[in-house]
Amino acid sequence: MASFEDYDEFGNYIGADLDSDEEDDIPQQQSFAPPPQAAPLEGYEDDDPMQGGEQSALMEIEPIHNAVVLHEDKQYYPSASDVYGADVETMVQEEDAQPLTQPIIAPIKIRKWNVEEKDMPETRFDKGFLLNMTAFPDMIRNVAVVGHLHHGKTALMDMLVLETHKLVWDADHPLRYTDTHILAREREISIKSSPMSLILSTTAGKSHLVHFIDTPGHVNFVDEVASAIRLVDGIVLVVDVVEGLMVGTESILRHALQENIKITLVVNKLDRLILELRIKPADAYYKIKHTIEEINTFIASIDPDPELRLSPENGNVSFASTDMTWCFTLRSFAQMYADTFGSLDVRSFADRLWGDIYFNTDTRKFTRKQADPESQRTFVHFILEPLYKLYSNVLSEETDMLKDTLGTLGIHLKPVMYKMDVRPLLKVVLAQFFGSATGLVDMIVEHIPSPIEGAENKIEGTYSGPQSSDLAQSMRACNPDGPLMVQVTKLYQTTDAQSFRAFGRILSGTMRKGVQVKVLGEGYSPEDEEDMMKATVEDVWISESRYYIPAEEVPAGNLVLLGGVDASIIKTATIAGVDIDDDLHIFRPLKHMTQSVLKIAIEPIAPSELPKMLSGLRSVNKSYPLVSTKVEESGEHVLIGTGELYLDSVMHDLRKLFSEIEIKVSDPVTKFSETVLETSALKCYADTPNKKLMWPRNKITMIAEPLEKGIAEDIERGRVNMRMTPKERGTFFQEKYQWDLLASRSIWAFGPDENGPNILLDDTLPSQIDKKMLFTVKDHIRQGFQWGAREGPLCDEPMRNVKFRLLDASLAQEPIFRGGGQIVPTARRVCYSSFLMAAPRLMEPIYYVEVQAPADCISAVYTVLARRRGHVTQDIPKAGSPLYTVKALIPVIDANGFETDLRTATQGQAFCLQVFDHWAVVPGAFCHRRVVVMLILMAGDPTDTSIKLRPLEPASGQALARDLVLKTRRRKGLGEQIAVSKYLDDEFVLALSASGHADLLG
Repeated sequence: MASFEDYDEFGNYIGADLDSDEEDDIPQQQSFAPPPQAAPLEGYEDDDPMQGGEQSALMEIEPIHNAVVLHEDKQYYPSASDVYGADVETMVQEEDAQPLTQPIIAPIKIRKWNVEEKDMPETRFDKGFLLNMTAFPDMIRNVAVVGHLHHGKTALMDMLVLETHKLVWDADHPLRYTDTHILAREREISIKSSPMSLILSTTAGKSHLVHFIDTPGHVNFVDEVASAIRLVDGIVLVVDVVEGLMVGTESILRHALQENIKITLVVNKLDRLILELRIKPADAYYKIKHTIEEINTFIASIDPDPELRLSPENGNVSFASTDMTWCFTLRSFAQMYADTFGSLDVRSFADRLWGDIYFNTDTRKFTRKQADPESQRTFVHFILEPLYKLYSNVLSEETDMLKDTLGTLGIHLKPVMYKMDVRPLLKVVLAQFFGSATGLVDMIVEHIPSPIEGAENKIEGTYSGPQSSDLAQSMRACNPDGPLMVQVTKLYQTTDAQSFRAFGRILSGTMRKGVQVKVLGEGYSPEDEEDMMKATVEDVWISESRYYIPAEEVPAGNLVLLGGVDASIIKTATIAGVDIDDDLHIFRPLKHMTQSVLKIAIEPIAPSELPKMLSGLRSVNKSYPLVSTKVEESGEHVLIGTGELYLDSVMHDLRKLFSEIEIKVSDPVTKFSETVLETSALKCYADTPNKKLMWPRNKITMIAEPLEKGIAEDIERGRVNMRMTPKERGTFFQEKYQWDLLASRSIWAFGPDENGPNILLDDTLPSQIDKKMLFTVKDHIRQGFQWGAREGPLCDEPMRNVKFRLLDASLAQEPIFRGGGQIVPTARRVCYSSFLMAAPRLMEPIYYVEVQAPADCISAVYTVLARRRGHVTQDIPKAGSPLYTVKALIPVIDANGFETDLRTATQGQAFCLQVFDHWAVVPGAFCHRRVVVMLILMAGDPTDTSIKLRPLEPASGQALARDLVLKTRRRKGLGEQIAVSKYLDDEFVLALSASGHADLLG
């Protein structure tokens, strides 16, 4: 037995060897506790040799060691190499490398920003039949569903979707099938246009393929409407019968007439007259007629052509309640009578169902005179009264009585259906009463031309090439075997927002999957082919909003979605076959109904994420037709849109879809324009920059003057353009504005772009200048003018309503001394100096505001407008409703937050919409009534240095224009001094000072 001396002072055993034979008989009792040994981990193999059955028996007589195990020899856990193997590298970090905001194991992110069907839903038509129908253009219609906000466009599409798809109607949650954008579904307002192709049958049972495009109704998103109208041959205008003609409806009608496309009308929400306003059937007829005539009056004010008249007896007006999913025309309702009562001339009967035609119940004849005061018009007698009775019986009668009533109409429901809530019960009854919306299909088929019939109008209005070319003839004929030509007007992002699909119309040829094509941008021309690239069409689809039908090939006349061609497309594009080499031109860019006038400056919160933001801006620029981006000289990135809701949607997409970063946004400001009120006080000239050379030098002389009222708007709307011959332009200006014929034929350019509201005019005489030499620098002078018109001298904003007249040009004889590097900046400088000599003024955009409110809220509307420099132009009651419509004008810069302010002041009873209307000179004082022109001319001089601006105080009166210009210059990083001497030559400045006209220099 071991003694105390066998251990040292640290407890280590130093005695005899315990494994010797002498100690085999030592008993198992020990005076010390065994040393602490860690149990081996589960799954870890111990290297103890004493394993197994026989060895376990020996362990029972093995003495337990009393030696203390050193810390460094203890092994509690296996090493990394024991667990993972010797070939695995392991690292130990002293500190966390990841921030606390970042999870150790990040969740898998599913990028899904569009609502899409997982699989193709079951439809009542065969999808193969739809693809086969694309080969018959005479059985195809391309239609845009348009209208004002909340008038029922998306609900109309839902009605057709429920008719053609095996889906369930939900009374509490509208389907909104074509609202695929997440934000659109959250806000219950359409943001993007959405294409959908359906097979629909007419009353006669003939199937047609209708390519619909559902468009937004909010005035901020009319750019989507413009892109849709460019591709279609006709529109279905949806109008709420109670609200009637609204500001959104007006702008859409005006644009549709400019594009020369057919118009059909759906008078929607007829059940509001029954359930909400509760007016009698006779009064309901007057309300319906007033709504239709209101639209006809507006159309006639633009184009008095009687062919454009909308009327139910013409068949281009239908009546609907898209909420209850029914729609009819006079003819389809007459067909219901024919199906019920047997022999009936449907067409003759339908012709008698509208207008001042009465039905005499005694003689059972139609008359144009009232037989007695109780006689009702045929529309009231045969349509409205049965409709009213049907609604009232379903809403009010008991189950047994309702069964009897419906039984007389041939409507039989299952007993369980009578226990449903009123709304779904009403829907079921009306669905059986009206059936499918064949009347709407009849109206579309009869009054909207097929792609073959509408091709000529499309090519004349949109193709920039010669109309007599073989390519144009092939497009006019909608030839599926001709050269491939596709017009693209819209890009739709994919579900993960990583790429785009191009949506367009095939005008000639057949689009096939895998074919190589030329993608021509808006800057392409036969002379300059820089804006062109080749791409391969990876996919071809027929769009169904939430799902896509893949196709191998689609012939001319159809609307298609293309994959793989979006890389070089920004807004619109022309896709052409690679075999077209000669005489290839593009389709003209879109003409929009409004302008982007609201600006915000943006920057990423983390500066390192700037590349991500720039990539997102490029994607946003593709996604929204009217958004534009700009980088100021100060380096700030500016986003320009149509209004607050528009920019809010753009920023949502930029932050969530395309960049996925945090972005800081400035307060919204507005886009300004610069103009002149008088002719330049002096002839201004500028020499070329080669002043070190005594000779030769180039000298250009100009003056600036204001354009006549209306010219800028005519140029912007395309009524006059540089594509016209000089003779045609001369005739236009001579007849409409009484210009001199020589001057009107001497227009060199519009600026700052093709449809810019400024004019450069050659006013030189052949007797005084060498015209041949002048024409050699014509392009350079035009470039200088475009540059100057794009960035004016007041605050770097575009010019407007300015005519620059070139009076003289002294040019060097050698071409090397009159190149672009010499002439372009000189032309820009002389534009600036002549502009500043012509009483320069600042122009601001003005919103047209339409407010709907009850009569007791009108005074509050006036008060809110007055605080924001607004003024009311019209205040009228809305016929047949308890609402008033207030029409007003308000400066855009003062309109931020106006809608919120208005709703607060009226306890949420007023609803307003704002749309850009016109540009106006920033006056010294904004009056609520018409003011004398001289008052405006005298006030608001932005170059008046005598005006003192107080910091942190709002400017008013004469100081407003000066205040806006200085703040804009500071924001853009420009100096505060605006002096014409900056753009004049030293000799000219000295001559002016010597003559006592130094005050003109500013």
